[in-house]
Amino acid sequence: MELDASNASLWLNAMGIATSYLRCQELGGGVSNRVILVEAPEFRAVLKQSLGKLRVEREWLSDRARIFREAAAMRWLQGRVRGGHVPALLREHRAEFTIAMEAAPSSAAMWKTKLFAGQLNPAHARAAGILLGSIIAASWEHPEARELFGDQTVFDQLRIDPYYRFTASVHPELKGYFHHLMEQSAARRVSLVHGDWSPKNLLLAGEELWAIDWEVVHFGDPSFDVGFLLNHIALKSIALPQLKQHLAGLATEFLNALNAELPGGAAWIEAAALVHLPALLLARVDGKSPAEYLDEAGRRRASKLAISLMHEPAASIDEVFSR
Repeated sequence: MELDASNASLWLNAMGIATSYLRCQELGGGVSNRVILVEAPEFRAVLKQSLGKLRVEREWLSDRARIFREAAAMRWLQGRVRGGHVPALLREHRAEFTIAMEAAPSSAAMWKTKLFAGQLNPAHARAAGILLGSIIAASWEHPEARELFGDQTVFDQLRIDPYYRFTASVHPELKGYFHHLMEQSAARRVSLVHGDWSPKNLLLAGEELWAIDWEVVHFGDPSFDVGFLLNHIALKSIALPQLKQHLAGLATEFLNALNAELPGGAAWIEAAALVHLPALLLARVDGKSPAEYLDEAGRRRASKLAISLMHEPAASIDEVFSR
């Protein structure tokens, strides 16, 4: 079954979830999934079906079974984290690569939407840091998490290849930087990594933060997640230069809250994230998933900053924003 709003109720009935009234609405789902919001008097749920061929201009393939890693991550994290909420898993259908999960309240909004609206609340950045830090701490060197999530195939398909290898092919003069970064990051296998810790996957329902979209989860290098969020904030400061100082403040709030949650022996994460940052920045210009909100001038600024940071690394996030 190819899931859509017209047949979502049939899928739910087949999975033993019946209700007298359903309202089904297709959500964007990004480039890699079909996503249906289901609302009933008794519950709100999200149905998600993974795609094998992503909806982008260039060919981009990924293993559809990644959806079950997402389900496993939501199960594993229940009761283990603080500072936010991970949706509860409701159902999974392995033959159809589909899962049902708890949906955020109807009042919830993407942090990305709030940032572009100029709602730059430091508490939101702190919540993102606390929740990510607690995920890292809960899974740090955890043997069960390592066994369950040790396979990095999907992370390679959806992040390393389209972000790092492809961008390096566009900039052959920078291959050395990307190669060294990939080599160093692959050697760090210490905790769970969300793989898409971005403002579009962090929903705010009042002051409660929901972390969604766990399809790239794996046991690996947590500095990737930290660099990933810092990159999104940096990109928005390029798109919204009038808010640069406020966005820089959010980046600092995020890092301070994160560092307060990290276990002993994790002090290297912030510095390692600053090595990921320029590679991620350039990937959102010349990789397979360019940032849709950058105009041509913004793309040039992002590219120039990324290359500058590769040649002359920044010692802090404050230096990144000052440059």
